[in-house]
Amino acid sequence: MVDLSKIPFFSTLSTSEIKEISPYVMSVSVRKKDVIFSEGDPSEWLYIVAEGKVKITKLSQEGKEIILEVIHPMDFFGGLAVIRGFPYPANAIAMEDTKLLKISRSSLMRVLDRFPNLMYCMAQQVGDRMKESHETLKNIALERVEARIASLLLKLADKTGKKGGEGVSIEMKLTKQDIAEMVGTTVETSIRTMSKFRKMGIVGEEEGKIVIKNPEKLKALWD
Repeated sequence: MVDLSKIPFFSTLSTSEIKEISPYVMSVSVRKKDVIFSEGDPSEWLYIVAEGKVKITKLSQEGKEIILEVIHPMDFFGGLAVIRGFPYPANAIAMEDTKLLKISRSSLMRVLDRFPNLMYCMAQQVGDRMKESHETLKNIALERVEARIASLLLKLADKTGKKGGEGVSIEMKLTKQDIAEMVGTTVETSIRTMSKFRKMGIVGEEEGKIVIKNPEKLKALWD
């Protein structure tokens, strides 16, 4: 079991309080591409990523998958639907082999009633997440593809970036399909745009990971 004190959602709790809620937390493993829940499913569980990554997606009117956000280790998802008691508003799919922690709706309500400060923490994170999803959909509707991909790379570098000799490495393996789905474009356009960025000396690749070599040029494309 993951040390719950390392999860931001529980960071305000003492060691004894963490021990008190531990029995409510279950662990489960899912494989790459496994569907954790689908849009419209009953919201029975709050999930926390312990290891791996999960994408939250919706289908466009044309039936194309759009990635609204990527959930990284120690972040939760499904919280708003569970709290409000409405069906999950999007799909959650494992991007790689992933370990999850999950808390049932009834157990979560018991924990939140016992520790009301957790509700404040959850509300803050859900608010930030909704703002990001809104920005993603707005960018897809209004921005050029180059600007959308530049914005995506900068956001991922901010969340998972690791500085190295060549620049800032995005510490997750992204396929061109992933990039296309995150910005609402075709795989062909994603390949073409990333190839253009490489020729401009803006990005490179190291051990299968994207490296941002020139953040300033990338920001200029976004702006």
